[in-house]
Amino acid sequence: MVSIHNLIAAISPDVFCDKEKKSDVKKIVKEALERGDKDAYIQGAKKAAPYEGVSIYSYDKAKKDPFSLWALKSPTEQHEIFYDSSSEGLEPLYFWLHDFMNSIGITTEKITDNFVSSPGSGHFSELQGKATQMQQEVSRNLGNVNTVIKSILNIVYDLKEFELQIKPYEELDSKNKNEKESAMLTLKQRWMDNVDIKRGQGSINALSAGALDFVTLRDAFMSIKSLDSVDDIDLNERVKRILKQRASEFYSWLKESEKALKQRFVIEKNYLKTQYNTVKLYARWLKPYLIAAKKLEQQSYDKADLVTTFNTVILQLTLLAEMKYDPEDDVNEGNLPEVFTKLKEAKKVREYVPFFVVELKFRGIPQKAGQHYIFGGRVEIKFTSYALNKQELEVLKDQIKKDDIGDIMSLIEGATTESLGQLQEDIDKFLEIKKKDKKDSKNSEDTNPFTALFSFFKSETKEEKWDISKPIKSDSDYEKIIRNQSAIAAMEKCFLVFDVYKKSHGMASHDSHHEPI
Repeated sequence: MVSIHNLIAAISPDVFCDKEKKSDVKKIVKEALERGDKDAYIQGAKKAAPYEGVSIYSYDKAKKDPFSLWALKSPTEQHEIFYDSSSEGLEPLYFWLHDFMNSIGITTEKITDNFVSSPGSGHFSELQGKATQMQQEVSRNLGNVNTVIKSILNIVYDLKEFELQIKPYEELDSKNKNEKESAMLTLKQRWMDNVDIKRGQGSINALSAGALDFVTLRDAFMSIKSLDSVDDIDLNERVKRILKQRASEFYSWLKESEKALKQRFVIEKNYLKTQYNTVKLYARWLKPYLIAAKKLEQQSYDKADLVTTFNTVILQLTLLAEMKYDPEDDVNEGNLPEVFTKLKEAKKVREYVPFFVVELKFRGIPQKAGQHYIFGGRVEIKFTSYALNKQELEVLKDQIKKDDIGDIMSLIEGATTESLGQLQEDIDKFLEIKKKDKKDSKNSEDTNPFTALFSFFKSETKEEKWDISKPIKSDSDYEKIIRNQSAIAAMEKCFLVFDVYKKSHGMASHDSHHEPI
């Protein structure tokens, strides 16, 4: 998994990428996007390196001098806290940060939640046991899903066959004379091939072969319009007697076979609906097990602080702490000219989001207390501020999801999406599922069981206003100033959380980010 800092550098290389690698990263991303590579920015992140900047400045002075672009000279700010206590739990530390950020209007989103236990610890054994249970449930339910999908495939093919068989019966009522005659001839031929043929030597085809001088029987049978029309045909009495008997039998079969076919067609459609709903039910049952199995996977970790026989656990959490920035606030304070309000209202500039990344690495000693574990140990907390526009932030979240579960998506979607996409069209037709209006579909639940089955791999956003597969435009001169102000806002809040945490826990602190303690 690539570093989130490298990923941001690849998404916005002009601001956050090391100057020596910027051109190479841009080239990699551009070529990948032209190829249609969905992991274009992840590829660029492997080459990218974050730009740390060189300037130290006062927030207040920088905000009042936006055209100097102080924040773009040093676009990020980073603070670190190291805390070590084997007797105190790590949960209070995490929830203090989480709750404090929410209380000051910062929206937090968890983007990484990984763990790894030393193989010799009891924590490892217990979680692996839980993971195995989840995997077994997933395997069992996927087996059931596959069985039902095979059944649906067979039902769909049967229904298509029934449609072909019923079509001539419906064409008998057609106003088109040629179509009506063609349908009757088709049904007569079907009766001879499937019903009358069972008489053996007594069938119409056998008698018409000439052995018993009934060569005109088949042509006569195919030409009659109704049972009453048999008497009007110029034939000898021997042929007429057989023709009347066979015609009577055919018209009785015609009526009963149509009724039986349509009944079977309705029964098969009802059975399809039952199987369809069964897949939806399995989807709801399977989803939590798949999510749990994914979360209980241990990540690869080969650093020296995890020893096989020690009782140790490594936890890695990453939070995205988002804020809001409105250039109109700076206009009201006199930091920006009035033109920025007009640009915003006319949507001539993109919206910029100040945020900071909170990375927590716990190295703990798991101790069982009742039915759960408590963790004491060492924690490293790193705060890093950024400012991205809405498009860049959307790409960041999308690429994080791809990097996190891309392998699982490729395995499942590659095996199902293309084949089941066509199958869903047939199901919609037979079950008469009508397309809803766009307004209703936004708020409605996905009725497709195949997309619902794997929907947790996908973003919950139904409609994207901007195509993330397209390159992101560079900042205009106005947007550079807005990004500058947004970056300063991110730095202020980043330092505030860092500073208040230290003060509230009795640690040495300072009022200014650029002044030593």
